[in-house]
Amino acid sequence: MGALGPNTCGNLASPSTVLVFNRCSQFSHQLPFRPGTQRVRGNELHGGGKISAVGTIPEKQPEAVTLEEPPTIGFAFVSSVLLPDGTPDVQLRSATGGQKLRDIMLDTNIDLYGPYARPLLNCAGGGTCATCMVEVVEGKELLNPRTEKEKEKLRKKPKNWRLACQTVVGKPDSRGTVVIQQLPEWKAHEWKYQKGIPAEEDF
Repeated sequence: MGALGPNTCGNLASPSTVLVFNRCSQFSHQLPFRPGTQRVRGNELHGGGKISAVGTIPEKQPEAVTLEEPPTIGFAFVSSVLLPDGTPDVQLRSATGGQKLRDIMLDTNIDLYGPYARPLLNCAGGGTCATCMVEVVEGKELLNPRTEKEKEKLRKKPKNWRLACQTVVGKPDSRGTVVIQQLPEWKAHEWKYQKGIPAEEDF
């Protein structure tokens, strides 16, 4: 049983590592500033004269303008099949909160339906077919409670299984990490998830 291990910015680590998530480091842009004395010469005035002025710009520390990233939620989607080298196939994505998990997965090209991908084999988000089941490994606190449709369709399934079409992830200002096992009914392997110490960079 290997450990799930993508490290910085989507690189897949060895089976002995752990899954680590952080926010990408923020960047700042410093505005240029030249302290000292400058001579400023103006253009001709309407009366034909010229203006000239000498001014001193007071020396002070430049103010840094920090451009913050908009709030996003990081996702790790774990495929139901292993890579050829026997390690978990993990896809890292990020999205703004307040969206349904189904939409996030489809919009970012994550396999949601597997063998039920053809339109006639799923209900296209109506919550009636239960073919968009996922297993929430981490981040359940960012998700809405199970809906009545989920309670009906998943009554015999583990409590951390959800219907992606019924699952809303966070709010527009939410931040955090969600780890999702795709197609849990078709999972052909086991892997171990552990929280690691955050590094300086992430996806």
